[in-house]
Amino acid sequence: MTAVAAYIGIGANLGDARETVTRAIDMLGQLPGTSLTARSSLFRTAPIEADGDDYVNAVAQIQTELTAADLLEALFELEQQFGRARPYVNAPRTLDLDILLYGEQRIDSAALTIPHPRMTMRAFVLIPLLQIDPLLVIPGRGPAHQFVSGVSGQAIHVIPVD
Repeated sequence: MTAVAAYIGIGANLGDARETVTRAIDMLGQLPGTSLTARSSLFRTAPIEADGDDYVNAVAQIQTELTAADLLEALFELEQQFGRARPYVNAPRTLDLDILLYGEQRIDSAALTIPHPRMTMRAFVLIPLLQIDPLLVIPGRGPAHQFVSGVSGQAIHVIPVD
């Protein structure tokens, strides 16, 4: 299979979230047939439709030979390595990994929807995504930058590098 560019949304708000997100980004590049090609800054954001501490969020771009379904399974396995539990919807989490985009594909199955259905409504996705690729076009939706005004009320702060 030819490698596909995919974007992964990363977030955590339990434990050492900053360290977890940083380690998870590095581990994405170690998945079979996958290389890490870009990473955003780390950002601090308040939970949306959830409780708990602020999140540390980022987006990573990878090139992968994994199918979308296999990539999803690999992301679930990474979440488990970091102790991810799903006691209820939008529960605080040690690690959350979402496939935002998988090449130009549009997928709508019981297990996976790509482009991610809420990506255009979340500053913690759009801002890091546009940091990596300011001209990114979301398949079926258009230029990603056109959605920024819709998330302008959501606080998002770059976490300074030590």
